[in-house]
Amino acid sequence: MNSPATGRSLGLLLCLNCRATLRDAKLPHSRCPRCESRVHQRKPHSLAITTVLVVAAAVLYVPANLLPVMTTRTFLDDEPDTIMSGVLVLLQSGSWPIAVLVFVASIVVPLLKILALAVLLFSIWRGTSRHRLQRSQLFRMVEFIGRWSMLDVYAVSLLATLVQIQSIASIIVGWGAWAFGAVVVLTLIAARTFDERLLWDTAPHE
Repeated sequence: MNSPATGRSLGLLLCLNCRATLRDAKLPHSRCPRCESRVHQRKPHSLAITTVLVVAAAVLYVPANLLPVMTTRTFLDDEPDTIMSGVLVLLQSGSWPIAVLVFVASIVVPLLKILALAVLLFSIWRGTSRHRLQRSQLFRMVEFIGRWSMLDVYAVSLLATLVQIQSIASIIVGWGAWAFGAVVVLTLIAARTFDERLLWDTAPHE
């Protein structure tokens, strides 16, 4: 089976800033003539940087779910809450739609993003050429859902602001929230540093 034509094989480059298609041989100093951004055949050190970011996100995912994301402090005692305990409280109060939304956005989505990026990285390191279109679609889905991963952080911030107005109790943001925010930021940056074109550099499977 012959390899399909790619931009690299045709001597074309894509400016990732303005999306202009350029002739490789006509680029002075590897600069886009439209927006003056640097243009590369592939993002420099994409695999190494993305791998480090994904590993860091996977490590921080554990304390993000085990440590309290917030602590409710009253005159009587302090009550810490993790993401999962918050979901259980919402379920017990009858707010199951919000509980499902928080569970999916704060626990399932970050985990799936880490696993999806890990699968993509492993497939490139291994040099596999199977299901390249499906893997490319998987990456685009990871990019799309990444913006909705901060729901739990927003909820804690909003709740803390509202409660601080009252004089009965106060909300203290816990280390779990910081770890969760770091996971979200790391996966967002990992999706930005990952070069999707690497998925198409392997030879097609015979």
